Amino acid sequence: MRSYRDLFRTPEFTPLFLAASAQTLARTTSGLALATLVHRETASPLLTALSMFGPSLAHVLGATLFMSAADRLPPRATSVGTALAFTATTALLALPGLPLTAVFAVLLVQGLVASVSGGVGWGLLNEILPKDGYLLGRSVFNMMHGLTQVTGYATGGILLALLSPRLSLLLAAALYGTAALVARLGLTRRPPRATGRPSVRATRHANARLWSSPARRHVYLGLWLPNGLIVGCESLYVSHAPHSAGVLFACAAAGMLAGDVAVGRLIPADRRRRLTTPLLLLLATPYLPLVLHPPLAVTAVLVTVASVGFGASLVQQERLMAVTPPDLSGHALGLHSSGMLTMQGVSAALAGGLAQLTSPAAAMTTLAAASIAVTLLLASTRKPTTPPRDAPSPDRPH
Repeated sequence: MRSYRDLFRTPEFTPLFLAASAQTLARTTSGLALATLVHRETASPLLTALSMFGPSLAHVLGATLFMSAADRLPPRATSVGTALAFTATTALLALPGLPLTAVFAVLLVQGLVASVSGGVGWGLLNEILPKDGYLLGRSVFNMMHGLTQVTGYATGGILLALLSPRLSLLLAAALYGTAALVARLGLTRRPPRATGRPSVRATRHANARLWSSPARRHVYLGLWLPNGLIVGCESLYVSHAPHSAGVLFACAAAGMLAGDVAVGRLIPADRRRRLTTPLLLLLATPYLPLVLHPPLAVTAVLVTVASVGFGASLVQQERLMAVTPPDLSGHALGLHSSGMLTMQGVSAALAGGLAQLTSPAAAMTTLAAASIAVTLLLASTRKPTTPPRDAPSPDRPH
């Protein structure tokens, strides 16, 4: 598979793509609206960061307890059900007078649902596309995420200026409902990828298999830590520039889009494999000067350049699939997604705490320096990738 045209000619790719686009647009719109609402009510950088990225913390529970569902539930029904769950919970967040504790309880539920839906969606993508098409397909999804984030944050900023955060949340709920409808009408019914019922025991067994490989452990740490710390920087955009956060988020999404296009389409495979460390260093280094409080235009350029480095995740995901048995593909990708989002939530909490003690700019620079240190440490311990040796094992009854 060599072209984007081939991707969109593949059955089910287009509806999966459209449903994911609607959900990404809903997530960016609702995230910015809720963070703005919390910032207006509390003026707390920590609570503002947690309101936007806090649901990611719930992914560690989902990955530990429920991730076996990613390969053991029917993909279409699960995709529709999770989108409807987001519809209902996002509408709930729009209720006036909802206590802050209730807000974070709803965000916890959303994080648990998202931990399963991510594994289902990425596993389905891996199933729909031929083996040589996964990286190109994932790059298109990443580009879509970049474009819809630009659109979502720009639209969200306009809506916040013209309407209110609660109306923006209701619009996001409608977008989640649209995603559920597209998935129901556009995806075909197919059986689960693995047999047996989802259970905590099955989840732990699969996690143990995935984590038993040193090659997979190294890839997972590379996917979770360096970019998670930089998302912690992004969680401070609202506190750092309350009236221009939408601009910074849009610039970050544009940079990520450029990186995904370059890595997924323009750079040959033999060169692509050597770019992981340089891209991760690019991801963090432009944040170092923010401690000097440059003008907004300079900050926007730095954020755009830095976000090109997110393209490293495409190379890392390709490596992950190369060392993962087929019967664990959905679980492996779900674990990657959940671990990445959990680290993003941890980093958001860490960034918010540092910003409370110092300033948002100082906290962003500190997290960027930590990301650089982690990237260099992982680069010094990386070993050549080898094919998976753990053959699929028969599932036990649970």
